[in-house]
Amino acid sequence: MTDRVVLVDSQDRPLGSAEKLQAHRQGWRHRAFSVFVYDRRGRLLLQQRHPGKYHSGGLWSNTCCSHPRPGESVQAAAHRRIAEEMGFSCSLQSAFRFSYEEAVGDGLVECEVDHIFIGRVDSVTVQPHDDEVIDWRWAPSQALRSDVQARPEAYTVWFRLLLARGAASPSRTHPD
Repeated sequence: MTDRVVLVDSQDRPLGSAEKLQAHRQGWRHRAFSVFVYDRRGRLLLQQRHPGKYHSGGLWSNTCCSHPRPGESVQAAAHRRIAEEMGFSCSLQSAFRFSYEEAVGDGLVECEVDHIFIGRVDSVTVQPHDDEVIDWRWAPSQALRSDVQARPEAYTVWFRLLLARGAASPSRTHPD
């Protein structure tokens, strides 16, 4: 089965669907989501993407990110992918959405309307899927910001954009 993404206009209205890799090769705007899960100490759960991912492999990023399938709600997709990537479930709150367009290497472009979700956990057993994630860690906010500033090339482009917008804050739950 070929993964498909939902193509959208600038207002996130569906226009159809396309094969995921083709959408990234052509730079077609599509729907996406990014999940930020925090523990009770306010640390963000980061994942290091598997090197075999079709783009941004080996880079650190937010807890989970992906695309809803055609006909799937963004919230349902976020819950599905956090379980598939990180091996746990938690409550997620819609925080805001933003649009961006950035090259991600190998001639691929992320042109997304990205829905941001925040999760909070008291305790969770992280069991990442080996084909999705090669490492993970809980990162305190200030240490994370310092590391991203010192080593931006170690992090995904969308995560750096979201961090610069203040999205990687456990108190961020309002729309822009």
